[in-house]
Parts: sequence; structure tokens; C-alpha cells
Amino acid sequence: MAGTLGRLYSGTGALDVVGRRRIWYSVSGVLVAICILSMLLRGFNLGIDFEGGTRVQLPAQGATGAISTQQVERVFTATVGQPPESVQTVGTGSAASILIRSAALDTRTSFVLKRALFEQLHPLGKDGRPSEQSISDSAVSATWGGEISRQALIALVVFLGLVTVFLAVYFEPRMALAALIALVHDVLVTAGIYSLIGFEVTPASVIGLLTILGFSLYDTVVVFDKVQENTRGLLGLTRRTYAEAANLAVNQTLMRSINTSLIAVLPVLSLLVVGVGLLGVGTLKDLALVQMVGITAGAMSSIFLATPLVVDLTMGRPAYRQQAERVAARREKLSRKAATDADREGETASSAADSTSTGDAFTTAAVPTAVGKTAPGGRRRGHSVGKNSRPSGKAGRSSRR
Repeated sequence: MAGTLGRLYSGTGALDVVGRRRIWYSVSGVLVAICILSMLLRGFNLGIDFEGGTRVQLPAQGATGAISTQQVERVFTATVGQPPESVQTVGTGSAASILIRSAALDTRTSFVLKRALFEQLHPLGKDGRPSEQSISDSAVSATWGGEISRQALIALVVFLGLVTVFLAVYFEPRMALAALIALVHDVLVTAGIYSLIGFEVTPASVIGLLTILGFSLYDTVVVFDKVQENTRGLLGLTRRTYAEAANLAVNQTLMRSINTSLIAVLPVLSLLVVGVGLLGVGTLKDLALVQMVGITAGAMSSIFLATPLVVDLTMGRPAYRQQAERVAARREKLSRKAATDADREGETASSAADSTSTGDAFTTAAVPTAVGKTAPGGRRRGHSVGKNSRPSGKAGRSSRR
């Protein structure tokens, strides 16, 4: 485990992203299909800025102390007969107020509601006294939300067009196509999660959706830049294929992508904690929710979707397929050579062992076997060799008398 983590941090190719791209395609395809079905069947929880409605606002301080959102919600439900769309605290200190969003209310219902809020909660006016005039209401037209959506759609189309031109010029057209597919994937997943979970869609959500596209594009460009660096002049080499070079690029930028995403999530969490938990600002909540989802989807698509798509688009070209075949042929040749060298080394070792055994046998046969007994001092009795082979003088001559 420690070795795998070390290789991930060093970027030496511990994770086979490109080799398992069919798995990532399947996961992304299932996720996108679920999101599309949810958007078609469940739809979105549109806020009053898109559907129209009534907005009521009153000070958060009353004659008996601070007014809570729970108190306001109880009064609204008892008076109107249905709960409001949302009740939240806006602002801090003496400028804090409570904002109520609900479906469209007629004039009579709005008057009765404001009267009930004043009689039960006694909100304070600017002079520090309970004042019914401190409670305001306004009708929100759905055309404003529609205009916001139309402008956001135009901005999205222009953004995607500029991105396509930039990537096609700076990188290659196939990289531009892969980046656009990853961006569409991020938009569909983010919108689909909003539909699945039931988050309220507000103009802030639409604006936040545009901001995450920039983050997703940045992460994808970082990976593509490394892919382009690793594959420069690759057609004239036989060391690795395009897929292997691209996979190495993903590993080399993997930890950077993860760390960048984590760092980007920290201020988003602060928006949720401070903006929603402490300040109660609903706009910050909408921005934080869409950015949390979008950052996660963008990081995943840049790693597991964009680069594998580039590999598939590139390997469709004959030149890169032929280069992959040359790499495979070279590796097969080296493998056969290594096997042949191993066999020769084995034969050499076997011959050396046989020669050693034969030499030992000859050495043993050449050693003479001693005959007779050995006298003290190392001399041998019986037949002697050399000068001692002749009989002594007196012993050899006959005695004459």
C-alpha cells in the first residue's frame, strides 16, 4: 500500500486509467443516463424567481427579542394554510431580516399574512418600536427568472465556442472534442444531481454552474498539456505507445488535480458554514451547493474521461496504430532475445558443471596408490626408486677366501 501511494505521489504510473477506460466509460454512461432520466421524469425544484411567487420580508428583531425562522414558518403555515417555499435569515446584527419565499399570494392573503406576523411577532421598525410598516411584500414575476436562464444559456454557448477555438488552436482538434464532451458531462451530472436530490434552482445556481465550467476546463487543460509533452515526437520512437504516454501524463498530474480540487473545496465549505450556518444567506448556499457538485464532477471527468477519450480518438489514426505495432514488435523481439540469452547462459552453466565433474575424476585417477608399508620417518620399505634400486656393494660381490 505504501509503495502504491509513493508511486502515486511520484507520478510513475501506479494507476492504469487509460487501460481501464471501458470501466470509466461505463460508469460515466450510467451516471449520465440516470441524471437525464431524473431531469425528464422528476424535473427541477425551481425557485420563485423562475416560477413566480411572493416575497415577504420583516426585521429579525421583535419586541420580545430575536425572531426565529421557525416562528415565522409557523405563523405563515397557520395563516395561509400551506408551508412557505423557504424561510431564511438575511444579514447580521441590527440589519438582520427574515425573508419568506412562497407561491404567488393574492392581495387579500398577503394583507392577512402581514397582519398576523405583526400581531404575533411584533417586529421592530427603524425607530425601535413595533411597526406593521416594517413588513414588506413583493410579487416576483417568472419572466425575470426566464430572462436569467436565457442569458445564462447564451453565455454557456459563447463560452463553449471560445473554449473549442482555444483548445483546437493550442492543442489539437481531437483534444478540443474530448474537452467539450467532458464539459457537457459535468453540466449534465451537476444538473442531474440537483434534480435527484431536489435542490432549489435559483439564479445563483445557474451562475454557479457557469463558474464550475471554468474549473473543469482548467483541470483538463493541465492534463492535456502533460499529454502533449509526453507524446511529442512519439511517432519516431518505439519506447511506448500513445496510450501508455497518455496514462503516464494522467499519473504525473493526478495528485496535482486532487490537491487542486481539495483546495478549491475549502472556500466552498466556508461558504456553506459561514454563509448558511452563521449568516443565513441563501444566495451563498445556492452558490456553494452547485460548486461542490461541479468541482467534484469536473475533477473526475478530467482524470477518468477526457484523457481516455483523447486516446481513443488518437488511436483511430493509422500512424499511431502503426507506431503501436512497432512498439509491440520491438518488445516481442527483446523478449525472444532475453529468452535466448537465458537459454545460452543455462547451457554454459551446465557445460561448466560437467567439465568440473570430469576434471575431478581425472585428478582422482592420476594419484598413484602407495604399495607396501611406510617406515618411520616417511621412507617406504621394499623396492626403492632411483639410486637405491641398485644392490649395495658388499652385498653384490661374492666373497673370495
